[in-house]
Amino acid sequence: MLTVTVENLGEAVVLRCQGKIVRGDETTILCLAAQQESRNLILDLTQVDAIDAAGMGALVALQGAGVYLKLMNPTEEVRDVLKVAKLDSIFEICASQATPATTATMRAGIPDNPSSCTSALNL
Repeated sequence: MLTVTVENLGEAVVLRCQGKIVRGDETTILCLAAQQESRNLILDLTQVDAIDAAGMGALVALQGAGVYLKLMNPTEEVRDVLKVAKLDSIFEICASQATPATTATMRAGIPDNPSSCTSALNL
């Protein structure tokens, strides 16, 4: 099951996702939350265990509908799926804090500063 918590940071809205973004109610929950909040969103994927084709389709559909998404701190599993599907080149991916896992992402050219997620939205 997917739970989404909304956090308004003033210049950005963060949707903190927990669970799986997969076919079924989970993709519906994500899309409804995203469409009700803002046109510029950061999806915090720190606690997302898995994403499937339907979940990736939901992200692409949101972006196609004019919702600008940034993906923050995806787990290694989610990052691997995004990379295989070549969606890592479509979505901006940023890290939320310096940890051993995110240090490797810094070397890959992904910013390791939470403000980089919010400041680049240009709100």
